[in-house]
Amino acid sequence: MKIALAQVNYLIGDFEGNTRKIIEYIRKARLQHADLVVFSELSVCGYPPRDFLEFDDFILRCHHQIQIIASECKDIAAIVGAPSVNKAPKGKPLFNSAYFLEEGKVKTVVNKTLLPNYDIFDEYRYFEPNRLFNIIEFKGVRIALTICEDLWNISDDPLYIVSPMDELIGSKPDLMINIAASPFSYLQVVERKEIMIRNTRKYKIPLVYVNQVGAQTELLFDGGSMVVDSDGEIRKQCNLFEEDLTVVDMDHLPDVQKGGFEAGDDKISLIHDALVMGIRDYFKKLNFPKAILGLSGGIDSAVTLALAAEALGKDNVRPVLLPSRYSSDHSITDAIQLADNIGCGYDRISIDKAFAAFEESLAPVFVGLTFGLAEENIQARTRGVLLMGMANKLGYILLNTSNKSEAAVGYGTLYGDMCGGLSVLGDVYKSDVFKLAHYINRDQEIIPLNTIIKPPSAELRPNQKDSDSLPDYDLLDQILFLYIEQRKGPADIVKAGFDEKVVNRVLRMVNSNEWKRQQTPPILRVSYKAFGSGRRMPIVARYLL
Repeated sequence: MKIALAQVNYLIGDFEGNTRKIIEYIRKARLQHADLVVFSELSVCGYPPRDFLEFDDFILRCHHQIQIIASECKDIAAIVGAPSVNKAPKGKPLFNSAYFLEEGKVKTVVNKTLLPNYDIFDEYRYFEPNRLFNIIEFKGVRIALTICEDLWNISDDPLYIVSPMDELIGSKPDLMINIAASPFSYLQVVERKEIMIRNTRKYKIPLVYVNQVGAQTELLFDGGSMVVDSDGEIRKQCNLFEEDLTVVDMDHLPDVQKGGFEAGDDKISLIHDALVMGIRDYFKKLNFPKAILGLSGGIDSAVTLALAAEALGKDNVRPVLLPSRYSSDHSITDAIQLADNIGCGYDRISIDKAFAAFEESLAPVFVGLTFGLAEENIQARTRGVLLMGMANKLGYILLNTSNKSEAAVGYGTLYGDMCGGLSVLGDVYKSDVFKLAHYINRDQEIIPLNTIIKPPSAELRPNQKDSDSLPDYDLLDQILFLYIEQRKGPADIVKAGFDEKVVNRVLRMVNSNEWKRQQTPPILRVSYKAFGSGRRMPIVARYLL
């Protein structure tokens, strides 16, 4: 039997557009003599639909599109993902389902058993878990059809009581098929491969795994669909971060595919490709024409500009230099050199007059008080006002350039440098921003070397350096990683070899700035614990303070 893996980029709620893509890929698979074409989880409506699932019309439109797709499946079968209605008198109103389409109609509906309710997932909010386990028979092949999380309960410390494949294996399936919407993180690429291999080695049957690709606001999906044989060897893998169609003859599997995951295991290259895709899809799917950003001469704005130019094209990105009386000459020179290297042009608007006007207006209130944080923040907010004014007037979307280290400890100005429509680097630690800069320069110097090697500075007062207010970024990022990603408490972090006073200081900054982070733009997620929907912390609390 020939199976086509259709790795497709969907748009949530675009029923007609998603259906067109699905039918297009069914026709492509037919031309390659495929018997069955497999699409990803909730492909008809897009993943994750979230509270759209609470609208009856949303569900009805899904079902209408499924009938249209089914009518295309008269000489080829297809598996698509969509919600289905739970007709039982008790339980959640919907199932997360896989529809098996054959002979122009829906032949079988299989429901998801394991509903993740952690990190960015909230599926139990909407769906009832499956309790019935049946095999699909097609062209003499017995198929165990599962949905994403259903294959992940195979670790030595399982999260769920039930394992769907343990239930299905008793019916003696010949093949596993898993449709998924598994979000990207720089560790997920390898972990996902290991999970799929572990399933095939445990159950001794091959696996066809089809994952979604593309960005849905902050969630990035890398694809990586694959065929794994019963010995746990990867025989075929789709490209990462792009749409792909691969047809595999399951009776004559291709040779073991080396590379792929191993070649893509480099963390920085994965983050780079994910961010470029995330920017591109955010603008394309929302029909935003162009991006604007403040270009300071520092490394964060430089990396953001380089990524945006790669994603959108240099003519669709507008950097703006906003120097103040404290901006160094080399920062201005570095910013201009970067814009010239990319070839995108730039605007230059001094904030001195606007800042002086604010100082004059506030002088009666600030009388007798020394220059300090308030004046620094006014400069940042002045820049924010000018950038947002240009964005509104010209129809651009402002890109936020803050990194994860700064966001973690509150080293940023709300309604100033923290404003924007999308945060590009908000899940990238400062130490990794430097590595991204080197990666961007891998073939030629795009980001000026001076931008990379000079000490980071907000340049909001004379001779200011980030190190005046923060620990060295290499040290800071290690502590932040232990606390945010690995959820280690202060005692455990100190035991890991870090100074207790530094640890307590850093963690106090993280916790006391939650109010800021909850007012920032969506952050492109590249780690397994990003700020935003996957990290739910109280604003008002006293833990560690």
